[in-house]
Amino acid sequence: MSSPVTASGVDRDALASLRRWNLGLTVLHALQAVVVLVLATDFAIAVTATFPQGPPGSEPPAPEALFDVRIGWAIAAFLLLAAVDHGLTGTVLRRRYDRGLQRGINRFRWVEYSVSATVMIVLIAFYNGITDVAAIVAIIGANVAMILLGWVQELMNPPGRDRTTMLPFWFGTFAGLAPWVAIVVNTVGADTVPGFVYGIVVSLFVFFMSFGLNQWLQYRQVGPWRSYAFGEKAYLVLSLVAKSALAWQIFGGSLAG
Repeated sequence: MSSPVTASGVDRDALASLRRWNLGLTVLHALQAVVVLVLATDFAIAVTATFPQGPPGSEPPAPEALFDVRIGWAIAAFLLLAAVDHGLTGTVLRRRYDRGLQRGINRFRWVEYSVSATVMIVLIAFYNGITDVAAIVAIIGANVAMILLGWVQELMNPPGRDRTTMLPFWFGTFAGLAPWVAIVVNTVGADTVPGFVYGIVVSLFVFFMSFGLNQWLQYRQVGPWRSYAFGEKAYLVLSLVAKSALAWQIFGGSLAG
């Protein structure tokens, strides 16, 4: 029985470097979470519901508030989730993490993203006026589907494969774009929108989708992305840069609010 093929670039030196990165990101994300909690205000956004009354087609009642989401706490949770993921993969789960990378997969990444990225897209939706609980549930479902299809993309493309399929990637892209369509519709449909809001929506979209671009480059094997280890390190760089940018833009809005 032949031994499994190791993913390109995943050697002892690369694994040691990735461990240092994971430990460093644990500290940096945790520190940011603490700063957010220290600076956080009581600013919160209410999740609402409009329950039908009367037969279909009846005029809907006014939305009612179900519960409030404290934005500062949600941002801190977003950063802490990243810190926990990096901390575990750099310490107690390191062997499983290393073995997974050798097989061309990091299931811990997808588990963490499915929660943290969903927290972030919900907050972005809040800021663009999408607060109805039914819409939020749909956004959560679409985003989790996108992330888990990223996991399927890795499962279907092990090292040593004869061909690469991008079907899970494109299915995930389609699912992940749905919340952004809703966000853009709400932004454009608003009576008055300051110019800077459009800039924020665009920048948040770019940062949010940069993770998907990294996977596309990885599986199209563009330049240094031919190395799976390089793609993994790119995920770690994005975890610091893109997640920090997303967190602080949303958090800055809470301070203004």
